[in-house]
Formats: sequence, structure tokens, C-alpha cells
Amino acid sequence: MGKGSAALAGTSRKQFMLLEGSPILIHTVRKFAASDRISEILVVVRGEDLEWVGGMLERESSGRRIHVVEGGNSRQQSVENALAALDPATDLVAVHDAVRPFIDLETIHKALDEAAATGAAIVGVVPVDTVKQVTRATGHVRIRATLPRDKLVLAQTPQVFRYDLLIRAFDAARRDGFFGTDEASLVERLDVEVSVVMGSDRNIKITKPGDMELAHLFLHEEMAGEAQS
Repeated sequence: MGKGSAALAGTSRKQFMLLEGSPILIHTVRKFAASDRISEILVVVRGEDLEWVGGMLERESSGRRIHVVEGGNSRQQSVENALAALDPATDLVAVHDAVRPFIDLETIHKALDEAAATGAAIVGVVPVDTVKQVTRATGHVRIRATLPRDKLVLAQTPQVFRYDLLIRAFDAARRDGFFGTDEASLVERLDVEVSVVMGSDRNIKITKPGDMELAHLFLHEEMAGEAQS
């Protein structure tokens, strides 16, 4: 494979919460820095955080190119800013939530392999709960359908795309005034099929206080596994 890059999206302050003494962001960066298939890592932060985050990331580079990029007012704008900072010769771009520090190397590589073969791939998991389609009106929520779980996935990250395809998707979204909730939704608008690589329930997105308790548990398990290997 040629040149691969990881853009860690998101300007949420949650990425700076400490997990065993290090910001969640750093734990996430370490996962991608451990891959010999990732040549460059771009971390998107708010403008006021550029300097101190840049200094913190210098200690994590291990010879890998890690840069900080100023984000925008939305996830979509933040990823677009990171794309603009990439070398156009980049083959694949992996966009990952900075607050998903428990992605494993095997899943990263499976997503890279699938995107290299097909052009577009995301990590996802099949929901374990029954999913209902509903309508909301006048304060009432009513069920309209039960959706078959075997036809559903919950999208995670990384989401990996050929560089040129992702550029086209963002250009089209900007032209049409479209705002998506993830990168795949932008690519899907181009009538491009996006593959799904099965992920793990451990690849949690830390967004609320209760998630930190689970994060501490997962990190202790990772550390114990590394000590035994």
C-alpha cells in the first residue's frame, strides 16, 4: 500500500479528559502511531489549543509525522480542514473520533485493506437491541415499524476512503449545502457503495461520565494484556 494517513476528527473538549494520567486523545493517537501502515497523523483541535496540543504530541511522534490542524465549527468542517492539510499524493484517509481510544490495530488494518480494495469502508457493529422506527408529533412518540437487526449496523470509526473520493464527497457536500453526521454519509451521496468491516463493542465513544468508568476498565485490561505478552 502507498501512503496512508489518519485524521483524528473532533474539537470536543472530551478528548482532553484524563485517562490514567494522559488525555484520551493521546491514547487514541498511540493506537494509530503503532501501525506501520499509517504514515501521517493529523489531529484536529480548536485554535486556542493548537500550541499546547502540538507540544504534547511532539513527545508521541516516535518518528511518525503528527500534526495539529485547526478545526471548524462542525465535525464536517474540521475533517475538511484536515483534508486540506494532507498531501494530495495520499492514498487512503482514515477518519477517526479522537474519543474512541480502544480501537485495535487489527480493525484499523482490516478497514485499510477493505478501503484499498473497494475505495470506501467503515467500521460498524450490529445492534444488540431491537430497533424501532418511530414518528414524533404533538409530544407523542409512536412506533411505525420494527427494523430487522440483520440489515442494520451502528457506524463507528475509523472510516477509511481513497483520498480522491473523499475530496469529491466533501466538494459535493459543500456545493449542495449538505451536512452529514459522518464521512460515509457524504460519500454515499455520490452513489458509491461503502463497505462495512465488523468492529467491536469495546470501540466505545467516550461522551458521558459513565463512559469513563468503562474506559478505565478497558485500559486496565489492555495494560494487563501488554504486561503478560
